[in-house]
Amino acid sequence: MQVAGRQQAFLGARLGAAAPVRALQPVRAARVSVAAAEGERLRLHNLSPQKGSRRDEKRKGRGYGGHQGGTCGFGNRGQKARSGPSVRPGFEGGQTPLYRRLPKLRGIAGGMSAGLPKFVVVNLSDLEGAFEAGETVNIASIKAKNILNISGRDTKLPLKVLGEGELTKALTIEAASFSSSAAEKISAAGATAAAVPLRKKWTRRAHERRVAEMVSKGLDYKKEAAKAKAARAAAKAKAAATAAN
Repeated sequence: MQVAGRQQAFLGARLGAAAPVRALQPVRAARVSVAAAEGERLRLHNLSPQKGSRRDEKRKGRGYGGHQGGTCGFGNRGQKARSGPSVRPGFEGGQTPLYRRLPKLRGIAGGMSAGLPKFVVVNLSDLEGAFEAGETVNIASIKAKNILNISGRDTKLPLKVLGEGELTKALTIEAASFSSSAAEKISAAGATAAAVPLRKKWTRRAHERRVAEMVSKGLDYKKEAAKAKAARAAAKAKAAATAAN
């Protein structure tokens, strides 16, 4: 009895049943998704994306913490798994790529000039409202009255008159081409349709022949070209001044 009492004194009194200890949970950011109930009007407090329309971005190259495994989302080696530039678009490993195996297309689909406009067009309705009877209509007067905004490539194109609208004024219209309906309406209104010759297409053979003809007549090609250019500029300035007055 004495030995048992000594052991009990040494061990001390029995502890009572302790309460279970809860493990600490990591702190996570709360994500609240508020959606408008069916039949409820949308307000600022119940706006949210459709379920499944938004996904978290894949965290590539973040090690095991990015949940992509040892390859970090880049796959097992290869050029696309290395740092730096990847494979350029259209490259097929050295073989002839598809964009070079296919035949070239002709016309506008192949980047040629077949589908580009050949004329700067104006309708009779535009001329009716901008010009008075007896005036001369040409591409210079049209630009001076701001009927058309001609710029870039269109500055070298000739003028064509289309027959939309009506014409009641006796105008003198100078253009490179007229549609059939425009020609009929111009003649019916007592106006004059003066055809302007198209600009000749430059070719080396024609240029050399023209230079040889001028040399045979004792003329200097460069001086004559400068004179013609100055004459065109003077005529253009005169036409603009006439249209402005």
